[in-house]
Amino acid sequence: MGVSNPGMHGIETTESVPVLDSTIAFRSAGPGGGAGDGPTFVLLHGNPSSSYAWRDVLPVLGRHGRALAPDLIGMGDSGKPAIAYGFADSARYLDAWFTAVGLDGADVVLVGHDWGGALAFDRAARHPAGVRGVAVMETIVRPMTWDDFPGPARPRYEALRSAAGEEKVLDQNFFIEQALAATTLTELTEADMAAYRRPYPTRESRRPLLAWPREMPIAGEPAATVARIEAYDRWLAASADVPKLLLTFQGTGDTLMIGPDMVAWCAANVAALEVEDCGPAAHFAVQDQPEAIAAAVSAWATRHGLVAAGG
Repeated sequence: MGVSNPGMHGIETTESVPVLDSTIAFRSAGPGGGAGDGPTFVLLHGNPSSSYAWRDVLPVLGRHGRALAPDLIGMGDSGKPAIAYGFADSARYLDAWFTAVGLDGADVVLVGHDWGGALAFDRAARHPAGVRGVAVMETIVRPMTWDDFPGPARPRYEALRSAAGEEKVLDQNFFIEQALAATTLTELTEADMAAYRRPYPTRESRRPLLAWPREMPIAGEPAATVARIEAYDRWLAASADVPKLLLTFQGTGDTLMIGPDMVAWCAANVAALEVEDCGPAAHFAVQDQPEAIAAAVSAWATRHGLVAAGG
């Protein structure tokens, strides 16, 4: 396991491990980067970001022990193997990363945003041993219909899922150059944009970004991804012994995935769920409200005895 780029006072590091035919990069925070007495927090980002999105959350959770934030395959500083970058691909490489860093069967708390939340649910449903809690925000909680995409959202997704998506994402770099700013309330700095832009300098490097909107489970397609989401919905309903946290935000319906209707669905269908509002934000909430998110997850984990009080 290689270690590079130590953070301030050595608390945060960036590492990389070989995974299948590629590599997964990840950030680590905690006492010396090692494991504490409690579970390991695993923070999973969404599209089109990377572990950089968790930069202000990771050190806070690292005070409780160990906290890790991987770059999904094809994203951030992770490798870009010749794969389709569908949901199953990302889950397969993520499974291999869990093995590589010694987390198979270990006590973990999964934290996810956007597709990272879906991958957290999927991982918990397929590998429940050791999962002590799951906290998510702005994620895919169930299969969707086109009615879940109000206003301009539907034609945008229809375009991304058509041949027009190639030009929009691969040539125009839509997710980095347009979507990030459109889904963030706070202004992205030049440093932020440089960090998010760096992994995608070429048309070919952006293929993982195009794969994600085409994996969105809308009107029964793609069938394989819908089946996986239905499987984790069954786990979410049955796992009353695993505390879950849904973070919500104050924003408009066309900038948030999780609005009142989705919150109501979660309250009715997710066992052991708590819902906490974290203030004004757009979909890229981890960029808008990192302090509130870190505080909410820390307090929830403490209430449920997942970490020691005062950590």
